[in-house]
Amino acid sequence: MPNISALPYDYSLPDNLSQIALIIIDMQRDFLEPGGFGEILGNDVSQLQSIIPAVQTLQTAFREKGLSIIQTKEGHSPNLYDCPPSKRARGNGKLTIGDVGPMGRILILGEPGNEIIGPLAPLDREVVIAKPGKGAFYHTKLDKMLRSHKITHLIFTGVTTEVCVQSTMREANDRGYECLLVEDATASYFPTLKQATLEMIRAQGGIIGWTATLKDTLAGIHQTETSSAPAG
Repeated sequence: MPNISALPYDYSLPDNLSQIALIIIDMQRDFLEPGGFGEILGNDVSQLQSIIPAVQTLQTAFREKGLSIIQTKEGHSPNLYDCPPSKRARGNGKLTIGDVGPMGRILILGEPGNEIIGPLAPLDREVVIAKPGKGAFYHTKLDKMLRSHKITHLIFTGVTTEVCVQSTMREANDRGYECLLVEDATASYFPTLKQATLEMIRAQGGIIGWTATLKDTLAGIHQTETSSAPAG
């Protein structure tokens, strides 16, 4: 069985790579670009932009092998029926979810700021999950879709490490998926929180999952053959 060199120990890949999916969390304009919600909240968006090449590299590798790629974006219905008042109020900022910002209404599906950034734009056949919460399993069809394609292993990338990425990885772990987070393909506005999250994930023998570098992840994937069609 092929492995990826990882922490706290090697991550075992399935014999057939059609059982693995790349999960790209929330690489959307509102979080990564100047003028977006992330910057409105006072964050340095360059911290998140730094991982774009690594995520692109993984995206390309999965496309070349015909493997499943699933992107998520956090967003709400225009009438905000799926956004609790507590979420809108949190942060005490001048602008919040649903307000009009430089990229349209903040975190509203269909608005310019809610779109995936250009360098990672999904192909027509690739899945994009709109999620109203931090975790990608909450009020979505993600679990049903993964199980219908017999996917058992998830490779995680995206932003932010300690919020939406970790939330989704914990949800996936509880559902029995084998989860690996690519260390240099995830980012936080706060590097210390990223590092703490990596340590939490792989603590106690991998209580939530594994972490690995981009280089080691690619090396493991290229060992293995694939068959069947990607999720879509």
